Amino acid sequence: MSAESPATTASSVPTASSVAEATRAVVHEFLAARMAGDTGRLVGLFADEVDWLLAENPTVPWIRPRSTAAECAAQFAELMEHTVPEDAHASVDTFLVDGTDAVLMGHLSGTVRATGRSFEGPFAVHLTVEGGRITRHHLYENSLSIAEACAP
Repeated sequence: MSAESPATTASSVPTASSVAEATRAVVHEFLAARMAGDTGRLVGLFADEVDWLLAENPTVPWIRPRSTAAECAAQFAELMEHTVPEDAHASVDTFLVDGTDAVLMGHLSGTVRATGRSFEGPFAVHLTVEGGRITRHHLYENSLSIAEACAP
């Protein structure tokens, strides 16, 4: 049995920048999959169990509790089912990464299919990436504007 050299041991330990780069890469993949509407790819990006936070709102059909990879990935399909896809817009103005955590801030807007009413406002999403998969998805958005757009 041979002992590992200090250089070998040190190089096998992830650095803060390599962890942050891995997080950034997964978040970029998540954004690309969302833009493409690729639910299968999204399922693969979410961990088996996800700490999902999005304030429940009984008037908004796509906002509900979720915890599995499939449920989290399905949120995009449900959103597209209830909104007018060509009116959906989101821009990311800020993308911060610190180790396994990423925070994106921006603006979103859309139109609810059933009512024809629009919603808009700022958003922030806090993602945590561990082992190459998203384990936390906390979304903060203008839920009042969305609820008003969904109300009959």
